[in-house]
Amino acid sequence: MAVTYEDVKAAAAVIKGKVVRTPCLYSQTLSSIAGAEVYLKFENLQFTAAFKERGALNKLASLTDAEKACGVIAMSAGNHAQAVAYHAGNMGIRSTIVMPTNTPFVKVEATKRLGADVVLEGETLVEAQATAERLAGEKGFIFVYPYNDDEVIAGQGTVAIEMLEDYPDLDVLVVPVGGGGLIAGMATAARAIKPDIRIIGVEPGLYPSMTAALCGKVAECTGSTIAEGIAVKNVGVRTLDIVKELVEEVVTVSEARMEQAIYLMLIVEKSLVEGAGAAGLAALLALPEKFRGQNVGLVLSGGNIDPRLLTSVIMRELMRDGRIFRLQIEVPDIPGQLAVVTRVIGDAGGSIIEVAHQRLQLDISAKNTTLEVMVETRDRSHIKEVKDALTSAGFGFTMMSDLSGKV
Repeated sequence: MAVTYEDVKAAAAVIKGKVVRTPCLYSQTLSSIAGAEVYLKFENLQFTAAFKERGALNKLASLTDAEKACGVIAMSAGNHAQAVAYHAGNMGIRSTIVMPTNTPFVKVEATKRLGADVVLEGETLVEAQATAERLAGEKGFIFVYPYNDDEVIAGQGTVAIEMLEDYPDLDVLVVPVGGGGLIAGMATAARAIKPDIRIIGVEPGLYPSMTAALCGKVAECTGSTIAEGIAVKNVGVRTLDIVKELVEEVVTVSEARMEQAIYLMLIVEKSLVEGAGAAGLAALLALPEKFRGQNVGLVLSGGNIDPRLLTSVIMRELMRDGRIFRLQIEVPDIPGQLAVVTRVIGDAGGSIIEVAHQRLQLDISAKNTTLEVMVETRDRSHIKEVKDALTSAGFGFTMMSDLSGKV
């Protein structure tokens, strides 16, 4: 294969002291939840909050002085963009980044702050790449690919070296997969250090690109995923060859599982991860039988999540946990009814977060109105107490939250 363990070790020497040697820590609580011994590699603690710095720096360091003088260009949904912009700036290299138009605002602004010229064009990474390649040809920029590049792959592989230095007894590494640069580099290093270690990749169910490529098929990628950092339609040719050789399996996870994983990382580890960074934990939650009783290393690949998206994830998980629910209550449209309803809910221990009158519903009497109420509760059993209190007070209601079950 084009990338060797010696390449990864050389990359480790190149980036030493220039990127953070992030901690790899045991999680007692997540281990209990998952039924496995879980070790977390906190790549979200890099300066740009993602592992991409490793490969970007290794690639930039390999350029000749003449190439550096030309400037560099990259396409990225955010993390690779920030990594290239940051390290190019540190090395005095001009950088231009092409990002899809739907890239989260937080990532666009962060890239600009790091000194890059940002071009927003195309709805997908494929379209952004076409623009970047065109600009590279027109202006003579050196293209820094996010994954389909030997120096980038070698740089990403340094994550595995550090994890196995800290915990040599790891049985399996669970790695987020987009274009494949991280898993290809990590597999190259890990299998050289410990030949019997298992490598399992994880990608969003809406973008099963590596899964399809391993079967010689073209992936059907549809919809919007919370893991936009690994929402890649076309994996790297160079990474695919390595994955075929060294990776045991690539699994897919649902959006709900990734939301759950983001939430757990926040409340259990007090650590912020983006959708891609949560993919490994999502796989443990969705497929516990694959990992039960084993020493599992998870890569928290990034922490650049849009604050508005994070707010939505938290609220959705609170609803899944039964900590928040919505209901619609029909009441006579006379003064004082809202006060009665709020008193009943309050006496039952519920806290009203939001309430709205809906007087134009045509399927109820013109003398009645409906109240749409969002209520905070302790747990699912407390929801039943609030519902029983409303029933005892003579109020009819309809549940607006789906409480049929968790993910």
